[in-house]
Amino acid sequence: MDLGIWDKKAIVCAGSKGLGRGCAEALAEAGVEIVLNARSADVLEATAREIAGKYGVKVTPVAADITTEDGRKAVLAAGEGADILVNNAGGPPPGLWSDWNRDDFIKALDANMLAPIAMMQAVLPTMIDRGWGRIVNITSQSVKAPIAQLGLSNSARSGLTGFVAGTSRQVAGYGVTINNMLPGIHATDRAISLDSGVMKAEGISMEEAQARRAKTIPAGRYGTSTEFGSMCAFLCSQHAGFIVGQNISLDGGAANISV
Repeated sequence: MDLGIWDKKAIVCAGSKGLGRGCAEALAEAGVEIVLNARSADVLEATAREIAGKYGVKVTPVAADITTEDGRKAVLAAGEGADILVNNAGGPPPGLWSDWNRDDFIKALDANMLAPIAMMQAVLPTMIDRGWGRIVNITSQSVKAPIAQLGLSNSARSGLTGFVAGTSRQVAGYGVTINNMLPGIHATDRAISLDSGVMKAEGISMEEAQARRAKTIPAGRYGTSTEFGSMCAFLCSQHAGFIVGQNISLDGGAANISV
């Protein structure tokens, strides 16, 4: 399918690996110029070269911490006039309710709620003036089915979801769509981190931890970044203009809910 975005420009945050990279690759395959952000310069630059070489599009790496004001300024400067924004940032650590203090919550809010909101506020005026824009936020299945040990993530990402619910409906009439993608367990560093916690807590091997988690997923496996990226690219396409303010689960059926 021709996604109709061959001449567009996208900012992809936290895009050097994992789900962010999956989104960047899918957009690049559709002919989109990419401004690729991540914190680690070495990994980022290698990823940028690989994507540019494979798909023949311009990829501009910007090594910066998107959760900071200076980091956002650097990314926005490189991505000036972007048609597409993919918000993404690593999730906060798991734990118990008693583990976290105010500073932990503020850090989670800065990374997973306030940073993506700031990025949206920065790019929306130009998108509105142009009469076209696409924003996709990578959040978590926990906003529909909260996960007990991910209290920090549950809190911050739910706040972002609330902001998007209202804002997406305010800007849809200008040809700008905002949607959220809610990943379940995918074969990424995040899954390794969560499985490592189970492995250490229960004294089992990584293979056992992964097999145990896979059994909780009706699809019987972890998702892939390629599958995830394909959905992201579709939401950013010319064909998705009537999809507004949605929270789209990509979890292999793990969250047994109907809303």
